[in-house]
Amino acid sequence: MFTAAESPEDYLAKIEKERERQFKFIRFNAESPLTESQKQGFTILTFFEINPAFRVKARLLPIEEKKIREVPLTDGSTERYVEHSFAEFELGGKTNKVLLLQSVSESDMRNFFLAFADQTSGKETYGGGRYLNVRQDGKNSITLDFNLAFNPYCAYNPEFACPLPPKENILDIAIAAGEKNYDK
Repeated sequence: MFTAAESPEDYLAKIEKERERQFKFIRFNAESPLTESQKQGFTILTFFEINPAFRVKARLLPIEEKKIREVPLTDGSTERYVEHSFAEFELGGKTNKVLLLQSVSESDMRNFFLAFADQTSGKETYGGGRYLNVRQDGKNSITLDFNLAFNPYCAYNPEFACPLPPKENILDIAIAAGEKNYDK
């Protein structure tokens, strides 16, 4: 699914550029989850091959009575998110639905956080799930590009507390896209 202005080559280049940005952040940035000694030996992030089939247009199903959810973190604490809407999409030969959360401090009401786990979790990908930052791009739709799925900081360093995927976002399909497990 490419936009009229985006060729398949442009799409691949965009994903590669984002992956390179992600690597440089983890390897060099002061805010990186890696310790200084980890950074010395850090040479690569591993990803599934880019597959445009994992870029899906989802229907937004708004939650009428939005609630605050206390999302558990890996250290036992919680973080507050607004249960905003569900995104329903076709993938893996079936209809899937995930809960889109919004940070209570988010100022742009079109930005959402998606923490998910799938059949690759704990095998090829981090057992605690992966994340997508997504942005509403239509009145009733949102594009979920799983090629951009990334590991939470706690995948690199257990000192970090990371949100766990809500039960609604544990998918019974394999999302063989995005970042693979960090090989320490």
